[in-house]
Amino acid sequence: MNVIRASHAGFCMGVALALHKLDTIVAARPGERVATFGEIIHNPQVLEEYACKGVHCLHSVEEAEGDMSVLIRAHGITRSVEAALRARCARVEDATCPRVKNAQLAIAEATASGRELLLYGEAEHPEVRGLISYAAGASHIFSSLAELEAMLEDKSLEGRPVVLAAQTTQDRQIFDEMHRRLAGRLGSFLTVLDTICDATRERQEEAGELAARVQAMVVAGGKSSGNTRRLAELARMRGVPTVHVETADELNPADFAGVRTVGLTAGASTPRSIIDEVERKLRLMP
Repeated sequence: MNVIRASHAGFCMGVALALHKLDTIVAARPGERVATFGEIIHNPQVLEEYACKGVHCLHSVEEAEGDMSVLIRAHGITRSVEAALRARCARVEDATCPRVKNAQLAIAEATASGRELLLYGEAEHPEVRGLISYAAGASHIFSSLAELEAMLEDKSLEGRPVVLAAQTTQDRQIFDEMHRRLAGRLGSFLTVLDTICDATRERQEEAGELAARVQAMVVAGGKSSGNTRRLAELARMRGVPTVHVETADELNPADFAGVRTVGLTAGASTPRSIIDEVERKLRLMP
């Protein structure tokens, strides 16, 4: 089978930096206990590799112990959790993606006067919980245009200054439409922050372009990775049969019956080794 692989696929800058920082800590402190607060990235295969190296994954401040070296995950954490973690542990290092950190600080500055925050994102995602914690005023989370419209129906936002921002991995086109609709309703009361990551935009644009050229799409990456799921959703929206797999073992030849050309992309937390193996297996299909 012919495979067209996206040029922007796999680790983004933020993920690469976080893993490099974790590797450096593990290498520099042999014999010491090293942990990440939350999953360092959303990829189960990568997490398993670090678990085999003795890196713990903490899910609460109470699990942290004073002699641990703790690394804050790439998605960031809430302000209160970070403060509690630093008070409990002697060594806490921050691997929050620089784009996420910039979004946190931009939200803090834009809402300092009490402006309400409207955040386009997944309410239960760790990045979103962290972003919300930087808002000085009230905050509202919505994950779709329909949810935003429902919020606007009661007109409670009209005449009140608000800030619109997004989880860094959200869909750029949908965010732009949200901006347009809110501007029409709120006018000068609306402040918009450009918090969607360039790496996200590049991957989404290329996935859309690739989907228009192939008979089927494969998206490789963790099922819990929001940006990876959105790549699959975007391809499906283009009307192309799309398969989302974590590893090459999940590929089923029956899904590609009659397909001569397939497009391959991957989320920002997908290792190159997994993408290479998925490509290899696709090329071997008749």
